[in-house]
Amino acid sequence: MECSNLHYAGEDVSSLLNFPHQGSPFCLPWIHGFTVPILYVRRFSYKEVKRATGGFNRVVYTNPRSAAYNAKFQDGRVALVKELRALNDNLFYTEVQLLGRLHHRHLLTLRGFSTAGHKRLLVFDEIGNGSLRDLLNDPLRTPLNWRMRLQIAAGVAAALEYLFLFTHPPMCHVSISSSTIMLDENFTAKISDIGFLCSPVNITGYPDAQKSDDFRDEKCGNIIYQLGVLILELITGQSSDGTGADLIRWIQGTNFARSMNKMIDPDLGNSFDYKDVRNLLSIARLCIKSREKPRFSVAQIFRYLQSKVDLTSY
Repeated sequence: MECSNLHYAGEDVSSLLNFPHQGSPFCLPWIHGFTVPILYVRRFSYKEVKRATGGFNRVVYTNPRSAAYNAKFQDGRVALVKELRALNDNLFYTEVQLLGRLHHRHLLTLRGFSTAGHKRLLVFDEIGNGSLRDLLNDPLRTPLNWRMRLQIAAGVAAALEYLFLFTHPPMCHVSISSSTIMLDENFTAKISDIGFLCSPVNITGYPDAQKSDDFRDEKCGNIIYQLGVLILELITGQSSDGTGADLIRWIQGTNFARSMNKMIDPDLGNSFDYKDVRNLLSIARLCIKSREKPRFSVAQIFRYLQSKVDLTSY
C-alpha cells in the first residue's frame, strides 16, 4: 500500500509509513471466530456488581452505546464494568458469546456478565492503572515517558489491526480515546470500548452490511481519525474532550509547524527524540486532516510505531 509524497513541518512523512504489508505474528489468530472455544465467563449477581461499582457511581466514560464504571470486587480485583444500552436479552447474550472469543493482549478480556431488569452488564479484566486520560491528567502520578507512550500507541494500533483482520462477524463499534484506553498494572494499553452488535441490526443479529464493510476497510476514516487524536493526546498530554477542540484546531492550523515545541508535554522531560516526536505529530495531523479520504492504513501506522520501539511481544 503506497503513500503519495506528503510534506509537513519540512519533512516527507510519506516514507515513514511506506512499510510492506506482512503477516501479523503479534496477533493470536482467530479463525473466523466460531472455531475458537469461548473463554469461561462467569455470571455475576447484580448485587455483587452494584456493590463493586459503588452503586454505579464510579463512572469512567459514557456514550450513547454504553457506560463504563470502575469496579472493585470483594476479592480485591479491580475491573471495568460496562452497561450496554439498546440491546435486548437475545442480542446481549450473542454479544457476550462474540466478545468472549476475542483474545489479544491489547483488548480487555471479558470475564463475566450480569443482568437484572433492563440492566445488561459486562465485567472485563483488571485495570490496575485506570484510564489513560486519568494518568495523563493526574499531576500526582508518575508521568509516562516517551517509550511508554509509544508502546501505548503501538499497542492500540496492533489491537485495531487484529480487529480488522481476524474478527468475524466484523466489529460494529470501536471507540479510541484516552478515556476508553485502559492501563493494567504493567501500563499495557487495553481497548475497552468495542462491540459487534449495533442498532439497527438485521434478522441474524449482526450489524448491517454497510457498517461491517466500512469497518473491514483498514483505512476506515473514523478509526484513523481517532487514532490520530490519541497520538496527539499522548504527545501533548492534553485531552481531546471538552476544550480539546482547541487542540484539534491547532494541529489543523497553519501555525502547526512553528508552534510544535510549545505543544509537547513538558512531563516528557528529555526522554524523547525530537525528530521522532515531530514526525509522529505530522502523522497524527494527516490522520486528523484526511478523515474523509485517509492517507494511511492502521497497518502502516503500526509498522511505523513498531520500528520506533522493540515490540516483539505485540
